[in-house]
Amino acid sequence: MPKRKAYKRVLLKVSGESLGSGGAGSGIDTTEVARMAGLIESARTKTNAEIAVVIGGGNIVRGAQFGLPGAERAAADYMGMLATVINGMALQLALEHVGVETRLLSAIWMQQVAEPYIRRRCVRHLEKGRVVLLAGGTGNPHFTTDTTAALRAAEIGAEVLLKATKVDGIYSADPVKDPTATRFDRITYLEVLNRKLKVMDLTAISLCMDHGMPIVVFDMRKKGNIERAIRGERIGTLVGE
Repeated sequence: MPKRKAYKRVLLKVSGESLGSGGAGSGIDTTEVARMAGLIESARTKTNAEIAVVIGGGNIVRGAQFGLPGAERAAADYMGMLATVINGMALQLALEHVGVETRLLSAIWMQQVAEPYIRRRCVRHLEKGRVVLLAGGTGNPHFTTDTTAALRAAEIGAEVLLKATKVDGIYSADPVKDPTATRFDRITYLEVLNRKLKVMDLTAISLCMDHGMPIVVFDMRKKGNIERAIRGERIGTLVGE
């Protein structure tokens, strides 16, 4: 099969849980934060690509699952967005510790800790070779960080959305529960939507489809996979037309 396209500007989406204990827990584990920073630093150095990162907040609080009786969904979602800022600050410190010039931009304005998200400012940081961390979600409740990633990727002119996960791509079914599940090397947006595959939420997939934004779903735990995805090597699953 032909090699996939190499990319110059990418949007990397990582989960908040990847910063938790064991890479899949709650809270912030400094070892996992340092590991994540090392993976991003390696990808930035080896590919010279412009990298923007959207990180979730599920290791602290996930708005959609906030279980306090009577809690308003909007308030819970704002809590989740604030959690992404905490994660962004932690990752910024770790990246700067390994020598990566980094900027943290938040859709919720809190200028004591982060720059406000302004599209042109974000693009300018990328052009100057800085890794840009995008926190605060979209700044509005009822939208996931997957949708944030799709929206920001389109806004900043990213060539691909890299969806970092704990599995090596998209399967026809849960490979843990179904040993006959097969992995897709390539799949269309419509197939993902019609099969209701739990890759990203439907809004994010639809937004990527509307903008022709390819998505590469891959296992981030394997060292070197971010740069492999940026170079267009055949890892994970490519979602496209």
